[in-house]
Amino acid sequence: MTVIEIRDLTHKFSLGKSEVVAIRGVNLQVFRGEFVSLVGPSGSGKSTLLSLIGGLCRPVHGELIVSGHSLIPMDENRLAIFRRKHIGFVFQSFNLLPNLTALENVALPLLFSGVTAGERTNKAQKMLEMVGIAHRLNHKPAELSSGEQQRVAIARALINEPAVVLADEPTGNLDSKTGSEIMDLLTRVNREKGGTFLLVTHDREIARYANRIIYLRDGSIEKIEGEPRIPREGQSIA
Repeated sequence: MTVIEIRDLTHKFSLGKSEVVAIRGVNLQVFRGEFVSLVGPSGSGKSTLLSLIGGLCRPVHGELIVSGHSLIPMDENRLAIFRRKHIGFVFQSFNLLPNLTALENVALPLLFSGVTAGERTNKAQKMLEMVGIAHRLNHKPAELSSGEQQRVAIARALINEPAVVLADEPTGNLDSKTGSEIMDLLTRVNREKGGTFLLVTHDREIARYANRIIYLRDGSIEKIEGEPRIPREGQSIA
């Protein structure tokens, strides 16, 4: 099953008086349960492509279908609902709310989905257990190490059981050992839960955790390493 379908996608933005083409006619299919890395030099378009897939910015041309939904005709309200239901985001800077505990940060997305307080707490506890940080659930971000904060951020990204998880340099603020631990966690969750993961990284070693590596340069796909992981009909990814 195709989860992400990109056809002739183009995105531009203004830089002073100049117009910069960030994405140039990209075509790509990503299948359910894949773990895909986007790699390229600074300015290659990898983070822009991730933002387009997540509905955070709009292309100027092309077709973009994510989890069965065409993003092009959606207005901002529909895009916000789409992101809440179908996309989980993991950022380099964690983006945790400093005044909330780990448990409260993880539970927060459920607040906007009409989930009761008791169920929010229960689900958040289970997610923190899954990422190996349940013993720190009452601690605020400033009381957590960088690796612990990223685990909380991953738990938050997964709380709504999204079809697609988008991770932008998730190991960028971590030392190599902690970064490897985070990648082990992400690949385990991908394997066990069957969601589709797209990871932006400049680190070739981190990129190799994926089943496919997509190299971008100047807004275009330069080459692809690895084979698509396409499930047979009725087959579980896990």
